[in-house]
Amino acid sequence: MAQVRLGGLILAGGRGERFGGPKAFAVLPDGRTFLAACAGAFAGAGARPVVATVPPDGSIPTDPGVVPVPLPGTGLDMFASLVVGLDRLLAEPAWQVAVILPVDHPLVLAATIAKLAAALDGRGAAARPVHGGKHGHPIAVARPVAERIVAGELSGPTLREVLRAVETVDVPVDDPGVVANCNTPERLTAALAPR
Repeated sequence: MAQVRLGGLILAGGRGERFGGPKAFAVLPDGRTFLAACAGAFAGAGARPVVATVPPDGSIPTDPGVVPVPLPGTGLDMFASLVVGLDRLLAEPAWQVAVILPVDHPLVLAATIAKLAAALDGRGAAARPVHGGKHGHPIAVARPVAERIVAGELSGPTLREVLRAVETVDVPVDDPGVVANCNTPERLTAALAPR
């Protein structure tokens, strides 16, 4: 079986009000920013291209290999940001599966991204990770689903509505990062605590 060609989308355009500033700038104990950690996971999974939605002023620097996509305005909800990012990603023909990773999930492993993409090799329209009985991020969607989202045929306030409308594969993973939503400093501390 040939490896599935995957593209990556990092949702990093939010203001990060609960975190005290943009989460893309938040720093992990190893010195990497959340954005750099997400970009590294995509690189480790072989994703090309990788795009990141960023604030309209472009204030978040991206890593080499990540294409910044400034949002058209402030205050967009996550789904609107997702549409902007997928629209840019669709300009690149080289991928079959898009993996969508919110920047506040910086602990996700490259192996998880690759496993989600592989799960869609002819077996579904979308894939979501499951760890400890809980669904998490990132979400993988086949290119036709991304096209339908951008065209407005699939929508919702969140990706949950899209996942309910298409064939979705649950993928068990041994990666607590998929359920570690580090959207506040306290949640980051809890996610990093020894288990």
